[in-house]
Amino acid sequence: MNLCSFCFGFLVSFLYSLPGPTGQFQVICPTQTIVALLGDDVILPCHLEPPISASSETVEWTRPGVHPKYVHVHQDGRLLYEIQNPSYSRRTRLFVDELKHGNVSMKIFKVKLSDEGTYRCLIPSVQKEASVQLLVGAVSSPTISLAGLDKSISAVVLECESKGWYPEPEVLWLDGEGNLLSAGPTETVRGPDDLYTVSSRVTVEKRHSNSFTCRVQQNKTNQTRETKIHVPGDYFAVTHCPIVPACISLTAGFIFIFALLRCRQKRKVICNNHMMRTRDEGVAAILMDQKTGLENLRNQIKRLLDKAEREVDEDMKMLQSLKRKKTSDNSKDLLREKTYLLDQRKKVYVKLLRDTETLLETKQKQSYH
Repeated sequence: MNLCSFCFGFLVSFLYSLPGPTGQFQVICPTQTIVALLGDDVILPCHLEPPISASSETVEWTRPGVHPKYVHVHQDGRLLYEIQNPSYSRRTRLFVDELKHGNVSMKIFKVKLSDEGTYRCLIPSVQKEASVQLLVGAVSSPTISLAGLDKSISAVVLECESKGWYPEPEVLWLDGEGNLLSAGPTETVRGPDDLYTVSSRVTVEKRHSNSFTCRVQQNKTNQTRETKIHVPGDYFAVTHCPIVPACISLTAGFIFIFALLRCRQKRKVICNNHMMRTRDEGVAAILMDQKTGLENLRNQIKRLLDKAEREVDEDMKMLQSLKRKKTSDNSKDLLREKTYLLDQRKKVYVKLLRDTETLLETKQKQSYH
């Protein structure tokens, strides 16, 4: 009898010494933040250490601060739908076949922005738990457009816009060699869907490659998107036609002094007449040269304007043809962008032509006087 009692006691002690769910183990989740993009699936990894079976255990995934807090509760081989937070309905699962190996990870399908936060994995029978942090991000590719021209320095103003970001990103401009460009402040708008739209403008002058890059990046999610644009060289060739009265006055002054030296020995009245006549002839010659230059410039601008109008007409016809043929959206977008840039160029030529006509009228009046 004593021998049987001893054997039974030894067997019980041996069984309790075996590793199992009621033994000593830890729930292990990663300490680094898990990043998922909006709409993607994500796995929140978690396992038991040592890797003992959790098949017969209740596994609870919860979110502190959310009501109801239960994201996924696995008990008796099934999910307890009745206590699950409705926001996660049909969007979570455990790897049931892996529970016997201690894998208690949870997968979330079609991640939402509201899924961001802290998740806790708990084995209630032994009150062992661990937490993991989920960060949700959203990205989109930026678009670049021609916003205008800065005629004072022969520069082009580019605008970059990117919609649908989360968290709030930053915008950088780079030239063709990868150097950062100085741009204006980034404008940020947060929409009702909590996604951010960012836009930025930069004024660029003609460079070796005339290639520029808009880069939108989010450091927390380690996400970057960028778009490049090549600006044709003739966009920077904005001709300026300022009136420079100082130059006219200076040239006329030299002519006046020369006439004064010639007339020093002549009588005062004759000298004054000669100086006035010489000065007027010099100014008239300068005005005539400027008028001729302006007329040539006007003719050149008219030719450029005619060419731009023809190209716009051709592109519009091609765009209509692409619509009928159901061509890809990328081809249509490229053609629309080209047409838009040509239309902007037309506006510049029209403005230059108007300014040139005004200057010609001014010169005409000056030559009459």
